[in-house]
Amino acid sequence: MNIIASNKCHGGYWKRYQHFSNSCQCEMTFSIYFPSGYQGSYEFQQAPQSSSLPALFWLSGLTCNDQNFVQKAHVEQAANQFGFIIIAPDTSPRGIEIEGQDDTYDFGSGAGFYLNATREPWAKHYQMETYISQELYAAVVEQLPVDHARVGIFGHSMGGHGALTLALNYPEQFRSVSAFAPICHPVTCDWGKKAFSGYLQTAAEALRYDACELIKQGKRVTALMVDQGDADEFLAEQLGTEALIDVCQQHKIAAQITMRPGYDHSYFFIASFVAQHLAFHAEQLTS
Repeated sequence: MNIIASNKCHGGYWKRYQHFSNSCQCEMTFSIYFPSGYQGSYEFQQAPQSSSLPALFWLSGLTCNDQNFVQKAHVEQAANQFGFIIIAPDTSPRGIEIEGQDDTYDFGSGAGFYLNATREPWAKHYQMETYISQELYAAVVEQLPVDHARVGIFGHSMGGHGALTLALNYPEQFRSVSAFAPICHPVTCDWGKKAFSGYLQTAAEALRYDACELIKQGKRVTALMVDQGDADEFLAEQLGTEALIDVCQQHKIAAQITMRPGYDHSYFFIASFVAQHLAFHAEQLTS
């Protein structure tokens, strides 16, 4: 893990790292916020570290990399308040050569959809599910002073989809989950159909990467928080919020799904409510 950038912010530090990923078979980049008062090392170390802090993984949306959240969400003061380490990975592999990877904004570069691709030529590199849930997760909880029993996940749009599906598929690892404007039912929307048909070999595989379908299959989370703006330009065609509300009610999942009047799909929306999300995770991870 090589530190490639360091910025002090609100008394803590954003550190940006680059490393070779065995999962994605390429160099991957991610950022971590270490809250003010942090006493541990900023290096990834094999030896156990003494103190244990709660941690949150943040997953960003289409076209983003790790820096969108770092520079626009203004999460630092809430992270300091609750003592959270925040991990913000990239949204797809980078620096590789696959024909068509940069043709559109919603497939390929910046659009990994947090799944494991099975269709060539994407399968060699686009293994974002394993990268987040296994490789990066293991590095964080084993080599940083992170309490593995207090790790949550949240995200926005495509990243909200990733947060929901990873929490449902890996409840032992991600003990709390929330999302901003997530793609709730991707098998029914254009973004999801395009991604799944391009990355996956069969329609059945896509059910693993759809929060509504996973809940129908019996997957559960203890509690769920979702914020959605009613002025979101993607709400009607892509996000499927009503489907998530319905399936959570049917399967008795404690879901706090709030429609925010006047808010759109941007980071202005995220910055407005990110502190409430950290408070939600702090409550879930200490209960």
